[in-house]
Amino acid sequence: MNIFQLETFAKIAETKSFTSAGNILGYAQSTVTTQIKQLEDELGCLLFDRLGKSIVLTEEGVRLLGYAEKMLQLKREIFLEVPSSKEPSGLIKLGISETLCYDNFPKLLLKYRKKYPKVNIQIQFIDHSTFPQMLKNGALDLVYTLNPLIENDELCLLEKKREHLAFFASPKHPLSQLESVTEKDLEGVPLLLTGRNCNFRHMLLEDLKKRGVPPTVALETSSKEILKQFAINQLGVGFMPEMAAVNEVKEKKLCRLNWMGDDFPIYSQLIVYKGKRLSRAGEELKNMIMP
Repeated sequence: MNIFQLETFAKIAETKSFTSAGNILGYAQSTVTTQIKQLEDELGCLLFDRLGKSIVLTEEGVRLLGYAEKMLQLKREIFLEVPSSKEPSGLIKLGISETLCYDNFPKLLLKYRKKYPKVNIQIQFIDHSTFPQMLKNGALDLVYTLNPLIENDELCLLEKKREHLAFFASPKHPLSQLESVTEKDLEGVPLLLTGRNCNFRHMLLEDLKKRGVPPTVALETSSKEILKQFAINQLGVGFMPEMAAVNEVKEKKLCRLNWMGDDFPIYSQLIVYKGKRLSRAGEELKNMIMP
């Protein structure tokens, strides 16, 4: 068993195709087939079931995949840490909440890339329910998320910063004229909310339930741009992270309501898998995101 066989195995599991894996890795299909056959012979089990033109992992293949991903992660860390170059280099697989890209992150990323041109940052938007497993299997090195505080024994919180959820409406909306707004003022008001899997939405609906206020949900979408456009056009009140509507408030397209109801604590958070050691490149990125 060698790292090349494991790399080929993991790529087939990802692409679900011997041919695609070979094309990506630069191997002839016969080479790919031989590598998997050698791996199966050594382990004494089948790793893939061939179902017509499609392939799926066997139970043994699923178990091997977790180990293969760890081995490939160690390989990446070796190349990041062992060479004596003083300048950070290599690949960082960063998972990020889409909302954080409304703030200063794009400018920060440009600054980082200018300072460390040998580092390749691979960015993927994340879902709260799936990123812990992605950190665990090495699909992500570092997560930058906006959420209530994450509590997971398998994860390590490196840094956190308090952020704010807020209500936004057109300056012409009746609630924009009030000196203060509470849960009771939202009764009967069309609400523009994030998607069903979003913690922000759950926090507000739980609060309204606690206060005995039946919600009137007019829109649910993962797109903050759509939420803002509906609010600008007086189709309801949007509930979203404050950072997502900074420009619209400055341009007086939206008004941030003076909320005096319950608090909704959320944090921008930098998270790694427990026990994982960030590379120098990762440490530099962490320090730049949250000095």
